[in-house]
Amino acid sequence: MPRLLGGNLIAMSSAAYLPFLYQIVLAGGIAAAVIGASHFFGQRARRNRIQDTAYECGIDGGGLAHGRFPVKFYLVALLFILFDIEVIFLVPWTFVYREFLAQHLPVIVPVLVFLGLLALGLVYETKKGALDWER
Repeated sequence: MPRLLGGNLIAMSSAAYLPFLYQIVLAGGIAAAVIGASHFFGQRARRNRIQDTAYECGIDGGGLAHGRFPVKFYLVALLFILFDIEVIFLVPWTFVYREFLAQHLPVIVPVLVFLGLLALGLVYETKKGALDWER
């Protein structure tokens, strides 16, 4: 793919793509080696009903393999994702805070608005009882 360098058009040679090709071949080779080792050295399935079943603390497994989860589980998972994303936004901000102050940029107001909205969301979820596990 051609690129501009100093106003001149320079064509990239195919040698520039060799590291990428090496990485693809290495990743494919490692994947094939792991799958092959698993096939050759892995445990063979026994055709015995007792040995093929999962161990359930001495109790015969029964019922559905995928039980039903209450909606509360999904709500707590979504809340975790929400506040995990908060950390993803706040950590980089802490690293560049001094640089913003040195350039006299008003950076604290947008961050306080962001934290205020998250706090408002937490208050809303608390009032709705989303964090009350017993309900």
